[in-house]
Amino acid sequence: MDVRLLGALEATEGGSSLLPTAGKPRQVFGLLAVHPGQLVPVTALIEELWGDDPPRSAQSTLQTYVLHLRKLLGAALPGGPEAAKRVLATRYNGYLLDVPAETVDALTFERRSSRGRLAMEVGDWPQAARELSGALELWRGRALADVPIGSRLSVEVTRLEQSRLSVLEDRIESDLALGRHQALLGELAALTARHPLHERLCAQYMLALYRSGQQWRALEAFAVLRRVLVDELGVEPSPRLRELQRAVLDSSRELEGGLAPLLAAPAA
Repeated sequence: MDVRLLGALEATEGGSSLLPTAGKPRQVFGLLAVHPGQLVPVTALIEELWGDDPPRSAQSTLQTYVLHLRKLLGAALPGGPEAAKRVLATRYNGYLLDVPAETVDALTFERRSSRGRLAMEVGDWPQAARELSGALELWRGRALADVPIGSRLSVEVTRLEQSRLSVLEDRIESDLALGRHQALLGELAALTARHPLHERLCAQYMLALYRSGQQWRALEAFAVLRRVLVDELGVEPSPRLRELQRAVLDSSRELEGGLAPLLAAPAA
């Protein structure tokens, strides 16, 4: 069974969907799927489904959802109902989705991201770019895009989306190290517009613009970020970003050589 969380929720066997269209059973499966191989307590599932005000029938209704999911799994999985009980297993006071890690796209994303970051640490930028790009290609939209989101899944979706953005920043850093600054301009323009308070993206955009012969636009990008930070938060850009601005003003040679040390870590 293949489980996909990085976009619309999918669970398929031989290309056929194993999930219902109803929202709450999908919500149950989604919470189990973000913790594959781990016990999810009944209390956590009830909180996800009904928040702080569950109905008196919450536990029996949850059992009904689990039985419905098992029925669909049993109809499609080799081994039928017995296989469904092993895959969606009952444990003491909870449930567990027992699937191999390599069948869950979110775990594959984490593995490829880790390999990419290890390559960055040793300066193997081509390998880093390949692994990080491969990790990002697993995404098909917002995590669990078609699943109702309660308090528990909200935390997990936020975690996944933040991880996605962090990996994207690392992939851009790898591309900058490989001299792909001009190819990054359009992507970085869109990203900085979408994340106007994000200093690391701004720094990457400034470096790409500078290396593309657009020094004035690099300084303009800094000015836009500074204005937003001051107007919305009442703070100045970080020392790291101000140092990059000075380097651009001075046409510093370090901006033309290898990857600028200013981008080696997210701005503080």
